Amino acid sequence: MDLRIVLLGPPGSGKGTQTERLVEEFGFTKISTGDLLREAVRNGTPLGKEAKGYMDAGKLVPDDLVVGLIKEKLEGVKGGVLLDGFPRSLEQAKKLEEFFHVEMAVDLDVDQEVLIKRLTERRSCRKCNAVFHLEFNPPKVPGICDKCGGELYQRSDDTEKVVRERFATYTERTAPLTEYYRQKGVLRSVDGMGPIDEVYKRIADVVREG
Repeated sequence: MDLRIVLLGPPGSGKGTQTERLVEEFGFTKISTGDLLREAVRNGTPLGKEAKGYMDAGKLVPDDLVVGLIKEKLEGVKGGVLLDGFPRSLEQAKKLEEFFHVEMAVDLDVDQEVLIKRLTERRSCRKCNAVFHLEFNPPKVPGICDKCGGELYQRSDDTEKVVRERFATYTERTAPLTEYYRQKGVLRSVDGMGPIDEVYKRIADVVREG
């Protein structure tokens, strides 16, 4: 499948999970800005060294630098591409469009209060970083990781206060992207409510339609 796709949706909408499944079924090359940054820093590339300076100082890596990493990565890629975690703002989308034509933007539509409940009930393992959910994917033994027996805890960014702040940031910066892609005629809105398998089926059906 040769589509160039951007997956949109607020924090906790399941983008990461659905991205992995789309890659597995359709053979897309996943390009994640987080992965790219870590890889560039690890390999000590010129862009990686520059990015490391910002990351070590606790600052956001500038758009131009992130866009440069994506452009560099795309040069050797053939076939379909799925962008994960980028663009996150209108400015980033416009910079991306200069060298990468987005053919489909899939927007996961999920109720905010449901997402807050979904995020605040996540638990992570201190030892192996496995993620569980008190309602949808509970551990067999409360507070204990099924995989390694480590202690489960709530990440600081999964508390209700922080989650609501993340939503406010998303609404302000990222939500205008949906309108941008709607005007370009490439937006596909997908109901992101319900079990993971049902949501994935809806996304996969939209992707197959092209």
